Amino acid sequence: MGAAFIDLDRTLLRHASGRVLNAALGAQGVVDPERSLPGQGVLYRVYDRFGENLVSMALARGAARVAKGWSQAEVRKAAELAVGELRALVAPFAFDILAEHRRAGRKLVLATTTPEDMVAAFAESMGFDDIIATRYQVADGHYTGRITGRFVWGTGKLAAVRRWAEGEGIDLADCHAFSDSFFDLPLLSSVGTPHAVNPDPRLLVVATARRWPIEHWDRPSGVPSVLGLEPQDALRLVVRPEAFPYARFEIEGLEIVPESGPVLLAANHRSYFDVVALALVAARLGRPVRFLGKKELFEPAPLGWVARAIGGIRVDRGSGSDRPLREAEAALRAGEIVVVLPQGTIPRGPAFFDPVLHGKTGTARIAAATGATVVPIGIWGTEHVWPRSARGPDVLNVLHPPDVRIAVGPPVELGHVDAIADTSMLMAAISALLPPDAHRVREPSAEELARTYPPGKAPADPSRAAG
Repeated sequence: MGAAFIDLDRTLLRHASGRVLNAALGAQGVVDPERSLPGQGVLYRVYDRFGENLVSMALARGAARVAKGWSQAEVRKAAELAVGELRALVAPFAFDILAEHRRAGRKLVLATTTPEDMVAAFAESMGFDDIIATRYQVADGHYTGRITGRFVWGTGKLAAVRRWAEGEGIDLADCHAFSDSFFDLPLLSSVGTPHAVNPDPRLLVVATARRWPIEHWDRPSGVPSVLGLEPQDALRLVVRPEAFPYARFEIEGLEIVPESGPVLLAANHRSYFDVVALALVAARLGRPVRFLGKKELFEPAPLGWVARAIGGIRVDRGSGSDRPLREAEAALRAGEIVVVLPQGTIPRGPAFFDPVLHGKTGTARIAAATGATVVPIGIWGTEHVWPRSARGPDVLNVLHPPDVRIAVGPPVELGHVDAIADTSMLMAAISALLPPDAHRVREPSAEELARTYPPGKAPADPSRAAG
């Protein structure tokens, strides 16, 4: 058994905790809410952008003297007031990462320079097993202006972690440590598995040189960010209907998609061009949107790089791995949108023309595990832009482009008990969004059937092929 030591500011939290904690102290009457250090706002912004520096840590070390005479009980009450706002600052993907370490049997320890009385209530709310933090000396229920033991920063944090590990009988070689700060190098270098999370510039250089994992808990693994912007933000500027003049789009119902919270967008699958149709939907939503896609989408360059950079979740059909489902669940628990195609693949032959849509149960299982809102999307006409029998869309057809219809429907209330029944309900909701032609039973021609197969894969008699 080992432990996972988690730093607080800019690691577990997206920003510094100081603003929230100071506001709580003011609300509790511990400090005058109208008074603040000159330039305090600038210091917080610099800290949020570049991480710890000697000035900010000198102020943190001197805070014990400022707290002289404060009531410990009142400070703890202020800390309880701050819990809600601190939890709102937790990096969205942190919850699943902490859960992974719990499942692995590791103890979770919050290791922070922040005074223990100010973060103990938050740590308890997050389910941490213990806390290693700076402790203020107390006499008669009030702070004396001194620190008990060492200041938990740099080598002081490492010393505190070592004492804790010895007391628990844990070998640091079996432990993980997570931090954003160059000043936590002593601790990171002493554990078996160090992690640079949202690293400051100097830690980024060291972590890269030492090949340590470099992580960002505000977005999925593999998604880069520059000044807080993802590749997806740049793609929104170019993924527009006019970029595809060989198709004419009609999109309706986007206002139905919730503006916040976890959402599963579930669509039917008729063509490789469905990716474009759904990309247009994602671009208009203005929220992080991830998608599940077959492994073939992630292999060719540069398409594979783009797919990974926007948070695509690779699905290896037939592998039996549940990793795609877990990654989708993590994105949803982080409050993001995930696009799924419950059919899994484009139907072939007669199955392509079946008025009844059939899906796999993965979407229903993800919804049951996360409580995400499930929104159906009906896509029609993409097969005329890019039939499966073609190696690409007819990009020269700009005079008479095919019509593509994308309809977003109201959320589907699934029962979360029977995945098969829920899947049937979802597929029926998607089907209801399709035009009348989709519900008409008819005998497709041999030519129509052949268009549903990849190039060179159509059987001699498509009408007799299984779907």
